[in-house]
Amino acid sequence: MKQIFNFRLILFILSVFLFTCSEKLDEEPENQTLVNEIDYSSEELAFGTLIGAYQNFQSVGWEQIPLLSVRGDDVNAGGQGDQQGFADTDNYIYDNNYWMYNVFFENWAEDIVQVTAQISALERFRDGGVDSDLIDQYIAECKVLRGFMTLQLSRLFGDVYKINTLDFTQIEVATKDDLMEWISDQMDEATPFLLDVAPNQRQDLPGGITKYTALTVKAIANLEIEDYQSVADATGEIINSGKFQLFNDYYELFKIPGKLANENIWEIQYSDFGQASGENVSHLYAFYGPQNWTAAVEEATSGWGFYEPSLKYIKFMLDRNETVRLETSVLFTNDGIDEILTDPDYQNLPAFVSNTTRDGDIINNYSRANFASGKHYLPSNQLTPGRTAYGTNKNYTVLRYAEVLLMYAEALTRGANGTAGTASEAVNIVRARAGMPALANVTSQDVMDEKFAELGMEWGVRFYDMVRLGNFDELSYDGRTFSSDKVFLPYPLEQLDLSFILSEYANNNN
Repeated sequence: MKQIFNFRLILFILSVFLFTCSEKLDEEPENQTLVNEIDYSSEELAFGTLIGAYQNFQSVGWEQIPLLSVRGDDVNAGGQGDQQGFADTDNYIYDNNYWMYNVFFENWAEDIVQVTAQISALERFRDGGVDSDLIDQYIAECKVLRGFMTLQLSRLFGDVYKINTLDFTQIEVATKDDLMEWISDQMDEATPFLLDVAPNQRQDLPGGITKYTALTVKAIANLEIEDYQSVADATGEIINSGKFQLFNDYYELFKIPGKLANENIWEIQYSDFGQASGENVSHLYAFYGPQNWTAAVEEATSGWGFYEPSLKYIKFMLDRNETVRLETSVLFTNDGIDEILTDPDYQNLPAFVSNTTRDGDIINNYSRANFASGKHYLPSNQLTPGRTAYGTNKNYTVLRYAEVLLMYAEALTRGANGTAGTASEAVNIVRARAGMPALANVTSQDVMDEKFAELGMEWGVRFYDMVRLGNFDELSYDGRTFSSDKVFLPYPLEQLDLSFILSEYANNNN
């Protein structure tokens, strides 16, 4: 999405001149103008306003997506005793004073406010004479951004703000179910105005949001409230469009060759612009990486070791005779391999279970974990020469066509009617890419197993599936005990102190 990077200056100008959003959701925003200095007839500045909305999401911090994911039985927090609050969260011990909780809640809520501000700004460009159809499209893209961020905030904390206005006196806390329905309705509002192409086919903004991004967000929101017919309808429309295919190489999908793949319905795009030094728009992947490695490219730095595929996940994959999906998803240390071998049922490991990746990076033993996430790994030989930071220049995958196929299959196995083929056909498309044999008469359990294998380590998909289905036994593993009171993180103490809206709601609903 090179255009996003080229318009950063416009973003900063607009964010200063148009809206200065308050850090407190119980106060009205201040300094809403200098509007006389903005040319609202400029299509370029209208586009810059849209880019400002994208930037809010693109700037997601390194600590935030792991917080969404760490409670699943596919992921463990590396580093017991270091970032103890993160490790405690993995074990369902919650502290509402932990800094990660506050950063996530504050940043995502403020980003949602800012995107809402961008929508308001775009209306001014309509009034200034910019093509109304273009403004409708840009506003629709903003609604998808806002809907997805609201969905994730609600998944983590439950009942949160529904923000669709800058009049803060009108903002209330809504229940999670109400928010999912609202998000679904917002996607219905947005869809008619969005481009009817795969994101990588957009000419104005390659990789940007399209109709199919909105339909995927709608499907996830309806999955959360178990409206399986709506899930089947949304995902079926994506499948029937014929605009998406699975990337042929699962291993490379999460690396440089997978950037803007036709499987990717949404990805956060980063770039070092192919230069050894200078401008570099990147995500801090070090959080996920092994703490100690001998890289094939000597200068490449290692990670921090805080995000570890679980032994349960690894054994699940070995039991299924998974090959490329296990190799892709997990980086093994020798200590990790030894840990697997302590189980007499796992004495004959496949050759790819090695501490040396196929790209020649050696994953050495380190104190915080025995395994690291391969989906967040960029081989050192794919770094731009001169760049050394772990994973830099790698995009962050958000939504994939594989997930769409599996949501469609699950909806059908739970009683929905489909128009895009059978559940077995959808599942077997995913399995074929992974080199797995076809299944006949796919059941709901088959689909959930396939989602576990295909989407492990991605955006907490596994955790939210198990919560939705009440399958707490799966989440009670390796000494952990999960229960219904552990579904949501507590509101951060700092947010309760800042916002009377939130504190009053919390007091009334305890």
